[in-house]
Amino acid sequence: MTFSRFFHVVEEGGGGEEERLLAAERQEPFVVETMTATEANNRKGSGHVGVEIPDTAHQISSDSWFQVAFVLTTGINSAYVLGYSGTVMVPLGWIGGVVGLIIATAISLYANSLVAKLHEFGGRRHIRYRDLAGFIYGRKAYHLTWGLQYVNLFMINCGFIILAGSALKAVYVLFRDDHVIKLPHCIAIAGLICAVFAIGIPHLSALGTWLAVSTILSLIYIVVAIVLSVRDGVKAPPRDYEIQGSSLSKLFTITGAAANLVFAFNTGMLPEIQATVRQPVVKNMMKALYFQFTAGVLPMYAVTFIGYWAYGSSTSTYLLNSVNGPLWVKALANVSAILQSVISLHIFASPTYEYMDTKFGVKGNPLALKNLTFRIMARGGYIAVSTLVSALLPFLGDFMSLTGAVSTFPLTFILANHMYYKAMNNKLNPMQKLWHWLNVVFFSLMSLAAAIAAVRLIALDSKNFHVFADL
Repeated sequence: MTFSRFFHVVEEGGGGEEERLLAAERQEPFVVETMTATEANNRKGSGHVGVEIPDTAHQISSDSWFQVAFVLTTGINSAYVLGYSGTVMVPLGWIGGVVGLIIATAISLYANSLVAKLHEFGGRRHIRYRDLAGFIYGRKAYHLTWGLQYVNLFMINCGFIILAGSALKAVYVLFRDDHVIKLPHCIAIAGLICAVFAIGIPHLSALGTWLAVSTILSLIYIVVAIVLSVRDGVKAPPRDYEIQGSSLSKLFTITGAAANLVFAFNTGMLPEIQATVRQPVVKNMMKALYFQFTAGVLPMYAVTFIGYWAYGSSTSTYLLNSVNGPLWVKALANVSAILQSVISLHIFASPTYEYMDTKFGVKGNPLALKNLTFRIMARGGYIAVSTLVSALLPFLGDFMSLTGAVSTFPLTFILANHMYYKAMNNKLNPMQKLWHWLNVVFFSLMSLAAAIAAVRLIALDSKNFHVFADL
């Protein structure tokens, strides 16, 4: 095999001589299973005898489609939505922003559906994106996909820490605008909160009640942002909705905003999320995706469009910095954004946590001293590095553009279309094959153009701001 070590699912015991010979022939270790409770649950949740499933320290096939839908919706309505009025609508204007967001919704649903349908391709559960790519293409693709995904998730998590730090600073400024506590300090505090949460929640399925908490927190800052924006918009004079800048500048900002569009629907870890859903895996995952891209996107649409309507081209990249209203209401919204960012970060960091836990054999009781110590060291270290990078370069819009360009485009659109084409080649007619190739070529060009625009944006911001900037 060209990807992670797999064990063969049998009904009893650790297999027989035939399985040992097959393992030896593939030059892989044969696993004689002594199962923990998690492993037994993982095996039982595979749903099909004879389907190979990866060795993992985390639970799989334990969640309902509705819980998985809320994991997806938590990601799409994270505190990042407070930035889309400024990072998507301002560079694109009304027509480009509205049409672009609707098109991005449709193509994101389509691309994610392609990946979801390959989850049990070839008689194996592909619970990691890199496993699926490795199975279809080989070991080099396994490592390349893992690298892209790691960069993607790392940058998203840095963005969440910046968001939480920005919201924390906004709360401080509401009550004491003395510049004693600066943004880097707030980012450090936010990173500490994220680390504590990461240590306490062992795996994605353990979020449980926290998903309901996340939904409530999202509703708080979205409703506050909408209500205060509407109040400001009604009282304000006519706004300027023109796209600002020279022709060249507009070209780069529009291209960068295209990356922000796809970033809004970033699910570059779909197989990892799908691994947690109960059988039938594909059918239940499609239910979750339909929920995400219908009911799930409505709050994001509302806050994005209303925020831009209220403030026009002067809309802040963090909407709560633009609104006017009672201090306690703004403080409540910002605190909600802080806490929701902590939960969202944990979702997008879970593939990294799963890798570390599985690599070092962290199994059994999550509260066992050995497991707790490992999470403190491994996850604490990961969050510490993320926090340091976030404090060094706290340019949220730049993070969104660069992440969308270098990793979201390749993972969500380019790779999804080509993997489906490769896996289903014999079942596709010529028009379907051409369609997938057109998608691969188009999104490859978009990825390159967006990367150039994002690097230019970062270079410009680097001239205007120093490291550890207090924005």
